[in-house]
Amino acid sequence: VQLQASGGGLVQAGGSLRLSCTTSGYIFSLSAMGWYRQAPGKQRELVAAISRGGRSNYTESVKGRFTASRDNAKNTVYLQMNSLKPEDTGVYYCNSEPPAWSGLVPAWGQGTLVTVSS
Repeated sequence: VQLQASGGGLVQAGGSLRLSCTTSGYIFSLSAMGWYRQAPGKQRELVAAISRGGRSNYTESVKGRFTASRDNAKNTVYLQMNSLKPEDTGVYYCNSEPPAWSGLVPAWGQGTLVTVSS
């Protein structure tokens, strides 16, 4: 299973970025999708998750600033990040979480670096 994440970059505080993650149609159609980040020297944390039906939830620190969405026709999940802060800096990973009954295992993208300068 391959997930391709893109959209990271360098942005000033207060700016915006949109991350994208694409996988195969079969995997995508079955899976909840997640965005995680790993800041330097810290553990990977869940930032946002979006269900198959499009329901999303967020870690407290990004609520009101980040929005996860999915385009089922394009097999792509997005993370729109607004009002970025230096503490949002890190490598962002997308993740697929298929249901247990599918026999598939969770998979990870390669990560895309987001750097927010102050």
